[in-house]
Amino acid sequence: MTPFQKKPLGRNNFQVPEVCLGTMTFGEQTSESDAHAQLDFALANGINFIDTAEMYAVPPRAETCGASETIVGHWLKGQARDKVLIATKVAGPSRNLHWIRNGPPAMDGANIRGAIEGSLQRLQTDYVDLYQLHWPERNQPMFGQWQFDPDKERDGTSIREQLEVLGELVREGKVRHIGVSNEHPWGIMQFTRLADELGLPHIVSTQNSYSLLNRTFEAGLAEVCHREQVGLLAYSPLAFGHLTGKYLNRPDAPGRLTQWPSFGQRYTKPNVIPAVQAYAELARKNDLTPTQLALGFTRSRWFVASTIIGASSLEQLTETLPATQTPMSPEILAEIDAIHLRYTNPAP
Repeated sequence: MTPFQKKPLGRNNFQVPEVCLGTMTFGEQTSESDAHAQLDFALANGINFIDTAEMYAVPPRAETCGASETIVGHWLKGQARDKVLIATKVAGPSRNLHWIRNGPPAMDGANIRGAIEGSLQRLQTDYVDLYQLHWPERNQPMFGQWQFDPDKERDGTSIREQLEVLGELVREGKVRHIGVSNEHPWGIMQFTRLADELGLPHIVSTQNSYSLLNRTFEAGLAEVCHREQVGLLAYSPLAFGHLTGKYLNRPDAPGRLTQWPSFGQRYTKPNVIPAVQAYAELARKNDLTPTQLALGFTRSRWFVASTIIGASSLEQLTETLPATQTPMSPEILAEIDAIHLRYTNPAP
C-alpha cells in the first residue's frame, strides 16, 4: 500500500488520515484478540484514526454496551497516546437505549458529562481527540427515514446548550475537537452560527452515511460543509456488506444483515438489489472487485475527509484497507453517475 494522505478537519487544521478504522463490531462479531490485531494492522499501515462510541458494539444491546470502547482502551494503554487519534460519541434520546444512563431523556449537560466520563474510563485515557454527538436530539429523519415530519416535533435540549457544554469539555482538556453525526444542513448551520456568535468551539466534522447506495450528502450538505469547513467522516461505505456483492448470489451469506435481519432497514428498499447488481457488473467490466469499486469511489470524493471502514475480522480488514486506494478514472466515475441516475439513493 502507498502511504495514506492526511486531510484537514475543520477550521483549525486538525489532521486525520483519509481512512479511519471503525470499531462497531468489537465485542460482538469481533473478539478482543482479533480487534487488537486489526488495530495493530491499521496502525502499522498509517491509520492512527480510530472511531468508536459509548453504545457500541452493534446492534446495540445492554450486554455489549461499552464493549468496543473497553477493547480499544485495553489496546490504547500500550500505545503512545499522542500518536493515536481517538474519536467517540455520546448517545442521545429517542433510540430506546434504556441501559445507557437509564435511557437518556435529553442530550443535556448532565448526560453529555456522564457520557464522556464513562468513555474516558473505558478508553483508559484522559482525553479524546474528537467527541461527537451520535445523532441529533431534535426531530429529523435519520437511519433510513427520508422525509421530515413536523408532526413528530418534541421538546429537547437546544443546540446552544449542547455546544456550551462541549465547549466546557474542550476548555477542561477532556476533548480536543468536537463533531456531530447523522446531521442535516440546518443542524450544521446552527452549530457553526452559534459558535461564531458565542465564541465557542466549531464542529470539525459530521459523520454521516455515504456510499454508492446513499449519496444524499451531495444534495445540501456538501455545499454547507464546504463553506463552513466541516469535514465528512463517511460511514457504511460498503452499505453493511451489500456493496461487496456477497449477498447477490447468496442472500444468506454470513454477515451482520443475516445475523440480525431487522438491523439496517435502509437496505431493505426495492431498488437496493438492482443498484448493487449494476455496480457489481461495472466493477467486473473494469477488472475490479465490487469492494474496490465501492471504497475507491468513496475515497475519491472531494468532500470526504476520511472513510470509515470496519471489519469483523483481520482477514476482512486486509482486503478492505488496500481497496480504499483503488484509483477511479473519469470514465468509471461517469459510469457510476449514470447508474446513480437510474437508481438514485436507493438506501438513504
